[in-house]
Amino acid sequence: MNRRTLLLGAGAGLTGLVTRGLGELDRSAVVEGYSKLLPTAAQNTGEVILELPEGFSYNVLGQQKTRMTDGRLTPTHHDGMGAFLVKEKIRLVRNHEIPYTKARPGTAILQDEHAYDTSAGGGVTTLTVDPVSRELIESHVSLAGTHTNCAGGVTPWGSWLSCEETTLGPTLGKDDKGKVIGGFEKEHGYIFEVPAASDTPVMPVPLKAMGRFVHEAIAADPATGIIYETEDRTSAGFYRFLPTKPGQLIEGGRLQMLVIEGKPQADLRKKQTVGEPLACRWIEIDDPDPAAASTNPLAVYEAGKAKGGATFARLEGCWWGNGYVYLNATTGGDKSLGQVWRYQPQGADKGELVLLFESKSKSVLWNPDNLCVTPRGGLVLCEDTYGGDCYLRGLTAKGEIFNFARNVYSGYEQSEFAGACFAPDGKTLFVNLQLPGVTLAIWGPWENGPF
Repeated sequence: MNRRTLLLGAGAGLTGLVTRGLGELDRSAVVEGYSKLLPTAAQNTGEVILELPEGFSYNVLGQQKTRMTDGRLTPTHHDGMGAFLVKEKIRLVRNHEIPYTKARPGTAILQDEHAYDTSAGGGVTTLTVDPVSRELIESHVSLAGTHTNCAGGVTPWGSWLSCEETTLGPTLGKDDKGKVIGGFEKEHGYIFEVPAASDTPVMPVPLKAMGRFVHEAIAADPATGIIYETEDRTSAGFYRFLPTKPGQLIEGGRLQMLVIEGKPQADLRKKQTVGEPLACRWIEIDDPDPAAASTNPLAVYEAGKAKGGATFARLEGCWWGNGYVYLNATTGGDKSLGQVWRYQPQGADKGELVLLFESKSKSVLWNPDNLCVTPRGGLVLCEDTYGGDCYLRGLTAKGEIFNFARNVYSGYEQSEFAGACFAPDGKTLFVNLQLPGVTLAIWGPWENGPF
């Protein structure tokens, strides 16, 4: 199965997740997914990092501060990630959300022409993994000098789009606590492309036509090359990028923002009905790279809202599957615990948005962040709870939540899950714990449950 086939086929089971009747489901408790979660030791290190259902195993890969094949230390803050097949091996392309907000000269992972900004410490690393043993073969820096690389997404043409979750740049300012921010060599807030097959660092090129805002994730439509983009702000827009040449993002294109038909400037953060279809259209963003973004991270959003754009609560995870875009509003809903949305394109400029799930209890779903669609038709949701235990949850085809894994890493139990993605053959689920910066490869009897 090649990457394009996998992307087209992923999520087939979710076609059973119809809108009718979703509002009547009991959402007060988790349902049975696989089996009870049990503390499980890693196969290759013996560390107890996860609780998993019986029969599942995992390996530990690419821990922070371990030496990579290129001689550099693995950066910290593992976040979004994509999996590819390159020369019969698995390639993981992984973001590092290094979070500082003031320039630090000399802190980029690379200090040469491959660094976009030598004062910014974020970036991307690439790992090569044996698909049978699920052990690390090699790893290297693939993007350097970028800032707060949070999530991103895979493309049908075999690359990873890494998104910066900040619009800071050279301009100095102060945050809401009075701390000095900015002072970087370059403007930030862009998307960068990293080919999965690259064995060396890429020359960083900001894709400015795709917008300058607080980026989170992307999802690519393999049939059209359209890129959907999320924004991680408490007032956030949902965007799409129409490339001039599909597959060649550097050639530019048009950025647009979602509008709800008949409800200009709709606020979707609260008081929404699960299962209710909302007709959508798209409006143009006239200036996707406004100078004002240096001091106003909402500059693009505000321009879109003025034209009728809809508002979400912290759009984070975003994934394409079976003709849909699935996306998480991390703090959406009446309880501010999270919403799971589904968008279906309908023609060139129309679409339909449906709220699939809204959490009413922390014990069911608490602040879903990254997500992915599984090859067998499930939906994986990574929690980022900001102070509680973190789970990998699943959303069934009936619209119900189940538990798949729990973080029990001693001293880091409240660290978020991030970067969930399946190997191209569908046999291994890879996921990160942001702190202490570790990648995990999970496998087992997937056929025994909704994943």
